[in-house]
Amino acid sequence: MLHMPTEIAADATPRERRRRYHGSSHAGSDAGRDARAAAAAQLAMAASALRRRKLPLLICAIAIPLIAFVALKQVTPRYTAEGSVLYEPSQYAAQELQSILHEDPMTDAVMASQAEVVRSLSVASRLIDRYHLMDDPEFNWTLRPPSLLSRLGHGARGVLSALFDPVSPSLAAVFAPHVPKAPPSPEEVRHSVEQAVQQAIVVEALRQSHVMSVKFTSVDRQLAADAVNTVMELYITDQLAAKFQAVKSASQWLETRAQELRKEVQSTEDRIADYKARSGLFQGVQAGLDTEQISRMTTDLLAAKNDLAQAEARLDAARGKQGASAQASVAPNVVQFRVQMDTLNAQLQSLLSRLGPNHPDVVSLRNQIHDLERSLGSEIGRTVSAADAEVRADRARVASLESNLKLAQSQVDKNNQAMIPLNAMQRDADAARTLLQAVLTRVQQTAQQSAIEKPDARVISEALPPPEPSFPKMKILIPAAAAFGIAFGLLVVYLLEVADSTFRSGDDVRAVLGLPCFALVPAVRPKLLGRIRMEDYVVRKPLSPFSEQIRALRAGLWLDSVHPKIVAITAARPAEAKTTTAMALGRSSAMNGERVLVLDCDVRQPSFGRLMRAEHSRGIVDYLLGQANLEEIIRRDRLTAMDYIPAGTSKANSLGLFMSDAMTECLNRLRRDYDLVLLDAPPVFAMTDARIISRIADATLLCVRWRETPRSVVSRSLDLLDEADARVIGVSLTRVDPRAHVRSGHSDAEVYHPRYGGYYRE
Repeated sequence: MLHMPTEIAADATPRERRRRYHGSSHAGSDAGRDARAAAAAQLAMAASALRRRKLPLLICAIAIPLIAFVALKQVTPRYTAEGSVLYEPSQYAAQELQSILHEDPMTDAVMASQAEVVRSLSVASRLIDRYHLMDDPEFNWTLRPPSLLSRLGHGARGVLSALFDPVSPSLAAVFAPHVPKAPPSPEEVRHSVEQAVQQAIVVEALRQSHVMSVKFTSVDRQLAADAVNTVMELYITDQLAAKFQAVKSASQWLETRAQELRKEVQSTEDRIADYKARSGLFQGVQAGLDTEQISRMTTDLLAAKNDLAQAEARLDAARGKQGASAQASVAPNVVQFRVQMDTLNAQLQSLLSRLGPNHPDVVSLRNQIHDLERSLGSEIGRTVSAADAEVRADRARVASLESNLKLAQSQVDKNNQAMIPLNAMQRDADAARTLLQAVLTRVQQTAQQSAIEKPDARVISEALPPPEPSFPKMKILIPAAAAFGIAFGLLVVYLLEVADSTFRSGDDVRAVLGLPCFALVPAVRPKLLGRIRMEDYVVRKPLSPFSEQIRALRAGLWLDSVHPKIVAITAARPAEAKTTTAMALGRSSAMNGERVLVLDCDVRQPSFGRLMRAEHSRGIVDYLLGQANLEEIIRRDRLTAMDYIPAGTSKANSLGLFMSDAMTECLNRLRRDYDLVLLDAPPVFAMTDARIISRIADATLLCVRWRETPRSVVSRSLDLLDEADARVIGVSLTRVDPRAHVRSGHSDAEVYHPRYGGYYRE
């Protein structure tokens, strides 16, 4: 049924078999499996573990949510009301108020700052006064009664202190109850309540928006809603009051500044008037000559000089110092006389050319010319006198204008020097008047702003009493507890699987020990066993699953290539059902017609005499000591044809006896007379006899208790057998719980499936 791989040599030691088994299985899996097969195997193993450990999983999955439900029911529910406020600062602000009412750009930092303003300590203080929270134990810790845990701790410390006081006063002082502290002052209580209320206020600025969410948590749902609405109301009221206060402060400053500017303008005007009086300046330069008059005087001077030049030209022309054209323009009469003279001279020359000098016409013409010359001289004299008088008059006028102009320029220079300070004072006065006018304008604007000022925030959603508590959230926590219970149960299952170092199936035996698992011998339930003894069950119930697994064990021994006749049956430690297995295997084989003998080699704790009701019979020890022959110690089973040899009555060094030639001769005789000889050896860790018996046997069968014996113990026992050169051919798992093994999901659990119930008869 279950056997060792054929590629492992039959003469190999168990240690080599395990090593080769591991190597061949790993090589085969690496060569024959792909990722999907490995994943499927892992899932199958996980499912198998869950089936085996479903009870801890169910306990965790049910108990944790139940505990969470009971614990949450003991918690006082807390309610969180929520409202929202929109922060949108106004843009109107006078220039002089920018330093007071300046608004930062709308950034996350600005919104976070506003959120801190909303939940400020002053707001918490006013909430306390409005809703009398100093008298509320939820916020005032001094009004809360001591908790049960603190009272129990105080009492326990008192009891421990009283117990240790007689023994060690210093240790008693360590466990002594704490001395009550002095009650806090009203100011400290007030501060603690303010901090508790402030912690109950939660303000969050929603990202990428101007909206702030305001929350308040309390055991009273109505108080939570009222507190949120009050916080938003106080925030808006404080904001508007701050603006009014800023406008009021600005107005007072502007009015004070206006008064200062009025005084400054008045003082400047007084200084200007006083300076004008001292400098002789009234209405500019009206006392002397101003710039316009100097300009006119300069124009008159230029005109006088021009007139003087013209008069001098006429005088020169009159005196004949210029050409005829100039003289004609200056003295027309003189020119006329001279034209007449030129005409007469021309006529005279013409007459002289035709007539003689004494010709009456010539003489008459000469007389006319002399008369005309006398008239011309008189006219020239008058003209020169008039021109000379005109020149003198023009010169006097030019001199007078030049004198007046110099005097006027001197006066203007003096006035200009005096105007420099006056102009500076005038500019100061103008600047003061301009600033005063601007301040008066801002005063009016500030008064208008005070009339139209509005808060920078407004409520967009008022808080309502919450219908459900915010803590504990049963709809969330209970499913979360259930999920945690399942996760914790899975963790427990994993830890149990990791911590379980026993053998749970034949697969574990093959994987860890590298040995075949011949049988899964079940534990018979007391209900089925009834009054039948366990060692008799294979005879009384030959068609039971127990008997079938014993036959499977015999088949595994027979299928071995060596076909061993002498088989040592041992275990790593006591209570592994090795004696029951040996007796059941012997009886089952005898019932199948084989000649079988079972030899009790556990001389320290013999059991055959008790089980077979031959406690005081001679046995193998007596034979080896030479006190009995072989025929005297062999006994027949009362139920089957099986023979057995008890341990015997004598007490001696069993190790030396089993190593003797007599033991070898005994086994040789038994090998000839019987088809199968079973040696019931003691546990490997209990006595050295087990290694000697396994060494002299043809093969050794190791009994391992299902889900009880640790793997390390079994591995160490195999090492001891390997050191003794014992040939361990297989393992038998004993005391298997069929029901639990069926639920485990292991591949060899199929043998106990209810579908095979028709093959068995209990």
